[in-house]
Amino acid sequence: MSETVSIPKLTKDDTKKLDGIFKRYPKNEASLIMVLQDIQDEIHWLHPDALDRTSEELDVPRGRVESVATFYRAFALEPRGKKLVKVCMGTACHVRGAGMLVDEIERQLGVTAGHGMSEDGLFSLETVNCVGACAMAPVVVVDDNYYAEVGTGKLEKIFKQERKS
Repeated sequence: MSETVSIPKLTKDDTKKLDGIFKRYPKNEASLIMVLQDIQDEIHWLHPDALDRTSEELDVPRGRVESVATFYRAFALEPRGKKLVKVCMGTACHVRGAGMLVDEIERQLGVTAGHGMSEDGLFSLETVNCVGACAMAPVVVVDDNYYAEVGTGKLEKIFKQERKS
């Protein structure tokens, strides 16, 4: 039995954001990646309607738009929280317990790494291969905030701080 996922509609605010994005770029395929990056930044994921609109606005086949969107791991094709939590899984972080951090973050936020968002819509979780901060392992990054030598006991404090900012 397969689970049906309901896709939320774009809000009026999202549509206005899209309008602004398309005004900034030339209407051709050369703008595709930049447009997708801006959509990702503004609405936190690539909504199917936004992909359709990108195809129309840039006069690029829908299949090409989706091909680019699925090729790059940075693009999300399902809703994401406003803040992205990344756990480094590089060698130094891995041997210092990054796997346990992922398990605990999933439990605390009620999410699965790479899918969905916390119930409050604030957080999504991803694992990444390396953040280049091996001396600080294990590392958790929330948006642009790096947290060093994170143990499971520090996570609650990190999320409390991030909810305030």
